[in-house]
Amino acid sequence: MAEQSSNDCDSLWSGADLVTMRDGAWNIIRDGFIAVTAGRIVAIGPAQEAVRFNPTHRHRFAGGIVTPGFIDCHTHLVFGGDRSAEFEQRLNGVSYADIAAQGGGILSTVRATREASLETLVELARERLALLMADGVTTVEIKSGYGLDKPTELRMLRAARCLGEQMPVEVVTTCLAAHAVPPEYRDHPDDWIQVVCDELLPEAHAAGLADAVDAFCEHLAFSPAQVARVFEAARKLELPVKLHAEQLSALGGAELAARYQALSADHLEYATDEDIRAMAEHGTVAVLLPGAFYLMRETQHPPVAGFRQHKVPMALASDLNPGTSPALSLRLMLNMGCTLFGLTPEEAVAGVTLNAARALGLQASHGSLEPGKVADFVHWNITEPAGLVYWLGGTLPCEVVYRGELR
Repeated sequence: MAEQSSNDCDSLWSGADLVTMRDGAWNIIRDGFIAVTAGRIVAIGPAQEAVRFNPTHRHRFAGGIVTPGFIDCHTHLVFGGDRSAEFEQRLNGVSYADIAAQGGGILSTVRATREASLETLVELARERLALLMADGVTTVEIKSGYGLDKPTELRMLRAARCLGEQMPVEVVTTCLAAHAVPPEYRDHPDDWIQVVCDELLPEAHAAGLADAVDAFCEHLAFSPAQVARVFEAARKLELPVKLHAEQLSALGGAELAARYQALSADHLEYATDEDIRAMAEHGTVAVLLPGAFYLMRETQHPPVAGFRQHKVPMALASDLNPGTSPALSLRLMLNMGCTLFGLTPEEAVAGVTLNAARALGLQASHGSLEPGKVADFVHWNITEPAGLVYWLGGTLPCEVVYRGELR
């Protein structure tokens, strides 16, 4: 393996088995070591090879395993308000339509988010993010999409940036202004798409607030033609795209996303073989979101066998949001990915490491334990990596190393 020419390094970590996730597989190094300099891995290997290095600091784990830091590649964790009362209503038989008629649903979150200050949005999101981080998350994607007006969308993105500056976690931001039709544009949604394309995206890009662009392609949101307009605007700004696609029906959104070389298409319960082939051809990652599937009591499963057959990388994410996936544990999504969607434990862990990195365009620097990548890794007090998928709830004891330092 490639390593720095000098045997000096900032830190050397040993005493555990390394679950490297190289190439998306376990690729375990029993009793391994990791050498780190300037926040990056410079060498890994069996412990007996560590004698070549002269570290400034040594850290020895007492057994267990080390994995790459977890990556939550699809969240909506910046928002105002609370919709737990609506959840109770639904459990008591009140329909989505009735809740919406009462002023609930996504528009209730929009109202609360518009009313929230930047400081309030940051503080609320900080509490949610801290719980994800306790599960070993070192990189998280955060979307806008609950403002549905220009000032609030930009404020949400600024809140996400603030979280990345204030907390020891890497934050990737996505502009999801095409999430739902704003109430002000209910009768003329094309005009909102025009605002997104001509004003909001250019301003977000100029301010350095957006790393990517997303949209929701669905009958109750935006058509493929409207999404294509958003993608064209993103292309002009050289921003990568991704898409909420095929969650409730088959509209060809995943195929559309793939044609625009999207980083990912997400949800995908109704993805067709044409969608899968297009994703395979263009390298688009399938992001599976079992939290929303579970809470909405869906019965249509994403076509995991098709993704396997065509070698489409599969990622898993929390989809943390107030309406359909109030999930505060990425580790729980590992189990759900296996029990609900039929993933293997190895596929599930790849889904929150290397394939999640691919879904964010970060696979060259994140997602596996390899020389040259950022030194984000987690020590777990378990003997086998399947234990990450097995245990439900609680806090699985772990030590998180972020950019080469204990967090």
